[in-house]
Amino acid sequence: MKKLLTFLLLLILAGMAFYWFNRPKPIEVSLTTVETGVVEQLAANSRAGTVRACRRSRLSMPQGGRVERLLVDEGDHVEQGQALLELWNRDIKARMDEVAATLKAREIHASALCDTAALAQREARRTESLARERLASDELLDQRQTESRRAALACEEAQALTEQAEATLRLHQVLLDETLLKAPFAGVVAEINGEVGEYVTPSPPGVPTPPAVDLIDDSCLYVRAPIDEVEAARLAVDQPVRITLDAFRGQSFAGEVSRIAPFVSELEKQARTVDVDVRFTPPPTDAHLLVGYSADIEVIIQQHADVLRVPTETLLQNNRVLRYDDDSGTLQAVQLKTGLGNWTWTEVVEGLEAGDRILLSLDSGAGDGARVVPAS
Repeated sequence: MKKLLTFLLLLILAGMAFYWFNRPKPIEVSLTTVETGVVEQLAANSRAGTVRACRRSRLSMPQGGRVERLLVDEGDHVEQGQALLELWNRDIKARMDEVAATLKAREIHASALCDTAALAQREARRTESLARERLASDELLDQRQTESRRAALACEEAQALTEQAEATLRLHQVLLDETLLKAPFAGVVAEINGEVGEYVTPSPPGVPTPPAVDLIDDSCLYVRAPIDEVEAARLAVDQPVRITLDAFRGQSFAGEVSRIAPFVSELEKQARTVDVDVRFTPPPTDAHLLVGYSADIEVIIQQHADVLRVPTETLLQNNRVLRYDDDSGTLQAVQLKTGLGNWTWTEVVEGLEAGDRILLSLDSGAGDGARVVPAS
């Protein structure tokens, strides 16, 4: 009996030794420490957004004509009212000179007739005075009064003709102005279509043609981006936004929602979106933004500061994580109660404490109960 017990004991010890020397080696894994920080609930664009100008005008000439002068180049900054392009207009200028000369002649003629009318009126008054004293006949008084009225009418007619000439001059000035394309606001010239000597025509109704000058107000920029229709109900004007641009990687800009489109876009039947406009707050001064830059936005729906959080990539199904146990050197599955979350961070309400270490990389092959060794 004693020999049998000894044999069994040796057999058990041999089995334990065999298992010990042939047990699976610990898996080297990457761990992350649970800490506190900011967690946000976000709504992001489903496709790339675009930096746009608050004002952009594709200017065309109101009338056709041959380009006489290009007064700016692409990329030039211009002021409001500055001339950009001029059509051939020497015929209009010649007619203006003619009308100006006619106006001058009529002004001189009107001045002479009105002086004559004033003299005739004085003569009529003197005759009226003499007639009251029986020193002038009624016939002479009637003659002087008639002459005064005729002279006054001639003066009025000359003044009317002068006003007509002034109106004609203003009309030709309008026609001359239509041969000049002027900037409706200050901005930068993005594009010029046309060369000196080419003939330009205005766009017929319903037939789009390239603009003569594409003018952009680069002093006021915003971002327009599409957001999935599912997120639209959570959006509101003035919500804070984080803006990132491909041209400025690693840098973000603050913004606010300024407009939410009142309709859903159906460009893609299976991915309907709502356009959202975001203004920069404040406009960046350390980055030269260009209209047309691609941009991404993250609308901050809700934010919790100084809360326990874990990287979202560490979550398993049903909000579980694998916590590292220092004593046993193994991973243990822990059920979490979570709060706010996004694709970067998830708030932990219950289940972990600050300082706990959890499995970071889920592709290591380690599972619940696995023996692991933290990567150095």
